[in-house]
Amino acid sequence: MKIKAFGPVDERARQQLERCAAQAAYAVLCADHHPGYSQPIGGAVAYEHFISPSGVGYDIGCGNKAVRTNLKAAEIEVSSIMDEIVTQIGFGVGRPNPDPVDHPVLQKIWDAKFKPQRRLLQLAASQLGTVGSGNHYVDLFEDENGVLWIGVHFGSRGFGHRTASGFLALARGLEFDAKAPEGEMDAPPTLLDTRTSLGEDYVEAMQLAGEYAYAGRDVVVDKVLEILGAKGEEEVHNHHNFAWKENHFGSEVWVIRKGCTPAFPGQKGFVGSTMGDISVILEGVDSEESKDALYSTVHGAGRVMSRTQAAGKTRWIKGVPTRISTGLVDWSKVKNEIKEKGIELRGGAPDEAPEVYKSLDEVLAHQGQTVRVLHRLRPIGVAMAGQDIIDPYKD
Repeated sequence: MKIKAFGPVDERARQQLERCAAQAAYAVLCADHHPGYSQPIGGAVAYEHFISPSGVGYDIGCGNKAVRTNLKAAEIEVSSIMDEIVTQIGFGVGRPNPDPVDHPVLQKIWDAKFKPQRRLLQLAASQLGTVGSGNHYVDLFEDENGVLWIGVHFGSRGFGHRTASGFLALARGLEFDAKAPEGEMDAPPTLLDTRTSLGEDYVEAMQLAGEYAYAGRDVVVDKVLEILGAKGEEEVHNHHNFAWKENHFGSEVWVIRKGCTPAFPGQKGFVGSTMGDISVILEGVDSEESKDALYSTVHGAGRVMSRTQAAGKTRWIKGVPTRISTGLVDWSKVKNEIKEKGIELRGGAPDEAPEVYKSLDEVLAHQGQTVRVLHRLRPIGVAMAGQDIIDPYKD
């Protein structure tokens, strides 16, 4: 087993990766890594004959999409645009789309080869084009030339979560619809042999959830373009919670990337930072370090503070979110700082404050000669689920 690590190593994340890589030839910790459920976020593992539902995670196909528009940032009224975004797009756990859309991916779910996914069609249809909660967002950016970009980050919503939990149940010998225990954060990986029918079924179901995630990001970006009255002139679109069949070091392997962006030579990626800092468009570079990284890079800045540390604990008591303990983040102060930077913030919460993340510039510096930055994007509008939303999914 060979592990390549970038930047200062979090010991718990390293131990998680070692457990995941016990039956793998290669594994990677990108510089934004931190502990996740079973496999660390910012980690990649290459298996010859295994695929890992716990490694891909509950938000199958979570990813980023950025679009360069034909507008200059100075040409728009950011405040009113952000008001329209949060009015016309659904944010939050379980939220349906305010304006349901049709899409070819829904027909694919209706005809899904893995039949239990067909039962999720209504859920998928109702949430297609919604963003969710936690660190998922719709942002407006200005690049170094004053050009307006749209950036979004979210995944396969309830459809992907139900698919993932179903396979974790099947892996334990339960029915797809059974509620399998999630297990501990440091649980060993759930591995499915890709030469078995269950492994083949997961590959099929994962790929469909990934198509659904791509479709959702397309729908949301198209809605924002409509609100802006703009056209998209370039797009950058990647998953970062997924599994790909690739060739590395002369072997064909399944690369499981969790919170980890594919970055083959010339392949572009959009990496978000925080609500108050610079995000980037980057591309992979061909180098020995890149090969050792399994052509993988960061998906964000990486957390340095847990959600509970940042925001405290909140529980639903008689249908009302009730604060149980106080976190370390002064949310009022954060909102004032964001406003002073000229950023129009809609929603957001203490556990997504800039201070709970690493510096993206420092993280990228640790990635060395594996990627190059093409554009630096300054946030001018940020929309996220509000702090009254409890996010049940770990990211």
